Amino acid sequence: MPKAVWLLIIGMFINTTGNSFLWPLHTIYMHDYLGQSLTMAGFVLMINAGTGVIGNLLGGYFFDRIGGYKSIIIGISLSLVALLLLNFWHGWPEYIWFVAILGFSGGIIFPSMYAMVGSVWPEGGRKAFNAIYLAQNVGVALGPALGGLVAANNINNIFIANLLTYVLFFVVALVFYRNLSVTSNRHAIVSNEQKKGNQKAPFYAMIIVTIGYMLTWIVYVQWTTTISTHILDLGISLKQYSLLWSLNGVLIVAGQPLIKPIINRLEHKIKAQIIIGIVIFMGSFVVVAFAESYAMFITAMVILTIGEMFVWPAVPTLADKLAPKGREGFYQGIVNSMATIGRMIGPFVGGILVEAYGTPIMILILTSLMIFAIITSLLYDLPLKKALNKTTI
Repeated sequence: MPKAVWLLIIGMFINTTGNSFLWPLHTIYMHDYLGQSLTMAGFVLMINAGTGVIGNLLGGYFFDRIGGYKSIIIGISLSLVALLLLNFWHGWPEYIWFVAILGFSGGIIFPSMYAMVGSVWPEGGRKAFNAIYLAQNVGVALGPALGGLVAANNINNIFIANLLTYVLFFVVALVFYRNLSVTSNRHAIVSNEQKKGNQKAPFYAMIIVTIGYMLTWIVYVQWTTTISTHILDLGISLKQYSLLWSLNGVLIVAGQPLIKPIINRLEHKIKAQIIIGIVIFMGSFVVVAFAESYAMFITAMVILTIGEMFVWPAVPTLADKLAPKGREGFYQGIVNSMATIGRMIGPFVGGILVEAYGTPIMILILTSLMIFAIITSLLYDLPLKKALNKTTI
């Protein structure tokens, strides 16, 4: 891989490690330490995700207009301010405001990182986005494990740990990312040719496939919200729960050689990659619905990890392929926004369903949503085929 890709990998690893100190513990902190209900905790996370949606769209716009370097610096700077203040004021309701700011600032960063890796290594295809995905998950493996240890002594220390990692991320971006900025003409105003009617087809295709992507995130996010508290209610410790995410990250890295032959056969069949992953997701949550022991949750996490190894890198790869020139950031912003909307809706809906029906029924209800995700994945390319037929007539 090019040096530029490695620099982006390092930055994403630091960013995700920092986030992973805090995000798995949001619900637990609000519920167990601040005395809030699961519904209220879900509502706060919905606010966090809502500001993230705005940040993602703005981050994609910034990438297309001012480049990735400036976009990332803006996002990190806002995160640093929020985390610094959060270290002094992490009670209620101040927690709400700082979590909202972190959602917005983090949203600015992610589409720029994804769009940059696609720009600096366009011939990499899925490999480029898979590299960023792996960096994220190495951070996910390390962050919760360290965060669990830090929180075991004093949960307030996770705010300090998160701040320090963002300081490091800021230094890396400031020193190394300036020269990674894509030339301005790549991010210039979209040409008149791209504004023609048939250029709407890729946008429609992107919206269709990311609706399904959003539905998978509504279900996936239960692992960090309702399922996390359910696990603790079963007598499983916070440290054991954090280790599940470490297992997730380790498996994603260690499992690459195992799925590589399948991915190579499906390299140009992104639709198949997404559908296979969603079906595996469904199997994971069926296991969770009936899990009563830590071993069953480990099994569910292993299945979940295999599923996400297919889906998560495939969608941004598809976005890069669909994006017209000069709109790469915008399309990655759509991908991240739809994922964030899923993370926004998921905790709130999950909290309501848990309190109404209990965790197992909630999981089965939400898992059925992924049937619709399979349908959108099957049909997303219809606008492209329609536009192609019009062109050839």
